Amino acid sequence: MKLRFDPNDVEELTSNAKEIQDDVLEEILTLNANTEYLRRFLHGSSDKELFKKNVPIVSYDDVRPYIERVANGEPSNVISGKPVTRFILSSGTSGGKHKCFPVNNKFDEDMLFIFSLRSSIISKHIEGIQQGKAITFLFSKAQDTTPSGLPAASALVNFLVSDSFKNRPSNCYTSPDEVTLCPDHKQTMYCHLLCGLVQRDQVVSMASSFGSSFVGAITFLENHWKEMCSNIRSGHVSEWITNQSCRDVVANILGGPNAELADLIEEECCQKSWEGKEGEIVDLVNVKLGCYYEPLVTNYYGLHRYRIGDILQVTGFYNSAPQFRRNDGSIRALEIRVVQQGTFDSVMEYFISNGASPSQYKTPLCINSPQVLSILEDKVLARFFSDKFPPL
Repeated sequence: MKLRFDPNDVEELTSNAKEIQDDVLEEILTLNANTEYLRRFLHGSSDKELFKKNVPIVSYDDVRPYIERVANGEPSNVISGKPVTRFILSSGTSGGKHKCFPVNNKFDEDMLFIFSLRSSIISKHIEGIQQGKAITFLFSKAQDTTPSGLPAASALVNFLVSDSFKNRPSNCYTSPDEVTLCPDHKQTMYCHLLCGLVQRDQVVSMASSFGSSFVGAITFLENHWKEMCSNIRSGHVSEWITNQSCRDVVANILGGPNAELADLIEEECCQKSWEGKEGEIVDLVNVKLGCYYEPLVTNYYGLHRYRIGDILQVTGFYNSAPQFRRNDGSIRALEIRVVQQGTFDSVMEYFISNGASPSQYKTPLCINSPQVLSILEDKVLARFFSDKFPPL
């Protein structure tokens, strides 16, 4: 069976994973067996077992010389059986440097498949999700060019500028494509939020590539809601939105002055706390499987609804009593450094200025880049050291 997308056929796709994987591997080997790279191991054969036996497991450094040769203008068949049409760049947040991967026109089909499949699964499990629009935080940026003249950008940016995205069958986003394709991250974020606020009655969901985009959007809204209310009240877009395509489509969505909506947003946003609502407190026997909870302890010794601070996951029940799991044996930080507010925004801006896609960026768990370490160090407000050794 060949992999063909059918939004009503998710069960078949997941039930025949082995067959699909075998077919995909056979197709890949048939296409690429005679590339310079695979010829070293397969000698022109497309046999799957020979592939598993002879082709080594590699890291990026092992294949980088082949990729760079194609990027510098050598024929695609150094590494690909089909012409390489552009390159995908990783975010660079893991090792501090971008990785560059070749793709061809099938990439657009694959991305459209993933987007459509995801939409199908979400629609199946969330009632009414297709009945409205989504505020979707997608961001583009100018593409780089390799020495061979081929474009290079993140996977998402490559897809956003493709005909497959532009000609997609439906558009459920609150923001027009012109907003998403604006190369200025700040202008795009402002217009995403402004379009979403104006169409608030139609919004049924929000989406982004990474959770950090939501955090950034909330912080941005907290800092710019007054200006957005002014735009909605007057019916005019702020002058600093200089991308003309962006201005035109957002002005069309504003549609003129709307003082009533501006007042409503102002009333909500001017509230003292932006910390959100406290989570619902439930009795021990009413917890739900798979959910996470922070225990509140009331004991015989004077503690009443005391927050322990641990976060526990419900893993099952023994009779009617819940069973929990917590993280054990993790090494605690030997040193904690408190940094200024906005420090991690500066880290994000550094990566974006060095080519990372705003949609693809996620705050790195481990940082090796001397430049980023310098940004963090310059913004340290306080240091705290542990007086105990971590458990082994």
